[in-house]
Amino acid sequence: MDLNGKSGVILGVANKYSIAWAIAEAARAAGARLAFNYQNERLAQSVKELVNDGCPGSICLPCDLGDDDQIDAFFAEVGHQFGGKLDFLVHSVAFANREDLAGRFVDTSRNGFNLALEVSAYTLVAAARRAAPLMEAAGGGAIITMTYFGAEKVIKNYNVMGVAKAALEASVRYLAADLGAQAIRVNAISAGPVKTLAARGISGFSSMLTIAAERAPLKRNVDPREIAQTAIFLASDGGSGITGETLYVDGGYNIIGL
Repeated sequence: MDLNGKSGVILGVANKYSIAWAIAEAARAAGARLAFNYQNERLAQSVKELVNDGCPGSICLPCDLGDDDQIDAFFAEVGHQFGGKLDFLVHSVAFANREDLAGRFVDTSRNGFNLALEVSAYTLVAAARRAAPLMEAAGGGAIITMTYFGAEKVIKNYNVMGVAKAALEASVRYLAADLGAQAIRVNAISAGPVKTLAARGISGFSSMLTIAAERAPLKRNVDPREIAQTAIFLASDGGSGITGETLYVDGGYNIIGL
């Protein structure tokens, strides 16, 4: 899976345990040139240090995905740095209030619902719209986002995030239909539970890991590097005929009924 000569954007790196970072390391190893965002100055130093150490020579720019002006500025600078072209985009961005990831979904507040949907689903749409012209200039491209089985089935305490991920998966299909004529592919990876900073906010997350390992046909949890390799496949020529899909990297957990 060769990405030599290709350029990519990785959105959502929080720390070295992030799925986004595992994808970044794999993309770098495959030969890609990368650009990263950081949300604010509080996170700037840690993200820059990680990028400088692990992916030297990469671009690292401010971009709060809740601010359209910052998104415009980010992709304008990425386009400038990458010669007006972009080959792939990885969207690994999600958030919900901690109190909405415990108890009952019916108790989700209006503000909590709107926040989860905006950050976890709409940011993909916003990023795709800015990335599309750069990808068209490159002769096509790949957009990859991260989802979870809680978008399809009820997972205890996943609550509003499950609804947000369902919106994200629907967005993947609509974006794929919109952008296919520009040779832009849009897909989601549905990963099994992984110990990340975001996952720690889900009440009872450790039991999710245990249950997934017990019930999945492979009898284990997935490694972030396995998820990363799937992302690289989708970004490479190997994924050139795939769009609008959700690919499972969960040890087969999703096929099990009882």
